[in-house]
Amino acid sequence: MKSIIIASTSTVHGSGPLEYLLDELKVHFKSVNEILFIPYARPGGISHDEYTAKVAEPFKKIGKTVKGIHTFEDPKKAIKEAKGIFTGGGNTFVLVNQLYKNDVLTSIKDAVNSGTPYLGTSAGSNICGLTMNTTNDMPIVYPPNFKTLGLVPFNINPHYLDPDPNSKHMGETRETRIKEFHAFNTQPVIGLREGSWVEVKGNNLTLKGNLDARVFEYGKEPYEIPTNSDLGFLK
Repeated sequence: MKSIIIASTSTVHGSGPLEYLLDELKVHFKSVNEILFIPYARPGGISHDEYTAKVAEPFKKIGKTVKGIHTFEDPKKAIKEAKGIFTGGGNTFVLVNQLYKNDVLTSIKDAVNSGTPYLGTSAGSNICGLTMNTTNDMPIVYPPNFKTLGLVPFNINPHYLDPDPNSKHMGETRETRIKEFHAFNTQPVIGLREGSWVEVKGNNLTLKGNLDARVFEYGKEPYEIPTNSDLGFLK
C-alpha cells in the first residue's frame, strides 16, 4: 500500500527543520530505522554531504538514522533495498536532472508503489506530481524530461503564496503562473501553503495541516478546499 507525505516545505516560520511534521513522521516511518535520503536538489548549492548531515539532525529526535543515496555505489539497489525514502527540497531542475542522469525515477516509483514509505518536501514534493512544470524554481540546468513520478494524478505547487493586496511587487502571482500553465496543460494543480501536506494512504488522498489549499482545474475558476478534505475527486 502506498504511504506518502507530500509536504509544501520542510520548515515553517518559527520552527526547526521538519519540526512541525515530526509527530507525523514517527508514524509514517514507524517500521523504519534508517531512511534513504535523496539530497540531489541541493538548496543554495550545498554539497550532498552537508545536506544529508542537516537532515539527519531532526530525524535523530525520533530515533531514525539517515544515509544519503550519493554514498551508495549503486543508487538503484539502494532504492530497492530502502525501508523509507525522503527527497528534500532545493532546486527541482537540479533534482530531476540528477534523477534522470542516475536513471532512478522508475526505481523510486516502483518502490513507493510497492509500499516503501516516502516523504517529499518542496522539490521532493514537486516530483510526486505528473510533471515538474509547476515548480517555482529557476531553470539553472536542463533535465532531459519534465515528467516525474506521477504518484498522484495532479501537479503540485509548493510554497503557494496568496496575492498581497498591499505589496508593490509588479511580477506575476502564483495564481497567474498556474493559469499560464493551464493555457498549455490540462492536469489539476494543488497550491500547497506552508505547513500543509497531502497524505497518501493506498488509494486515499487527503489534505493535511492547518491551512486550506487552492485547487486549479483546467477550464475552471480556482477554488479553496479545507484541510482534511478528500482529494479523490481529482483522480
